[in-house]
Order: sequence, then structure tokens, then C-alpha cells
Amino acid sequence: MIKDKTGGRPKLSPAKKLKYRIAVNLCTKDFYALKAKAAQAEMTCTEVARQAIIGCQICQRLTPEQMDCIRKISGMGNNLNQITRKANAEGYSNARSEYLYLADRIDNVLTLLENGSQDS
Repeated sequence: MIKDKTGGRPKLSPAKKLKYRIAVNLCTKDFYALKAKAAQAEMTCTEVARQAIIGCQICQRLTPEQMDCIRKISGMGNNLNQITRKANAEGYSNARSEYLYLADRIDNVLTLLENGSQDS
């Protein structure tokens, strides 16, 4: 008479099975930092890395168009500083039109940057 083996660990579903491997090269400093975090959390290095992957949020790199917008905003900020310096020296009424024009352009560039990052 043969009995069914009912003891032991239950089989994992394919979704929970750990069947993929990734090799990671670490420098000495990073390796010991990982070991220290694992020891502090009372986990293995592998489990710490797995939890870091699950819990992290990856941001997409900026596109060349977005980088161009950031450069334009930086240049506009420099111009705005010059206008502010001029306004302090000559009085606000002389620099008001320049300030309003530049503020409008900065707003347009920010709108372009926001729309570009939403499309991604």
C-alpha cells in the first residue's frame, strides 16, 4: 500500500517562485554598506536587494528637449537676476515691462517641460 506524501513545504506558485538571477558587481564600499544594512535589518543581502528593487521608484532620464528647457530656464533666471539688480538701481517702473516679458517666457518654458514629461 502506497501513501500520498502530504508533508513538507507546499509548492510555490509560478509567480512567487524565484527563478531569475541577476549578477551585480559592487565595489568594496558598496558591498560592506549592503552587508551592514542587511545585518541591521536581520536579513540576507539578497533579501535587502530584492526589497530595494520592489520599493524603489525609478525616474526616467531627461530627454534632450527637457535638458534644453532647463538650460533656457537657467539663462532666464540669470536674466531675471540682472533685471532685479537694474530695478533696484533705477526703480521698479523702468524694469517692469522686461520683468513681465521674461516671467511670461519662463512660464511658457515650464509648461513645455511639464507637457514633455507627461507624454513619457
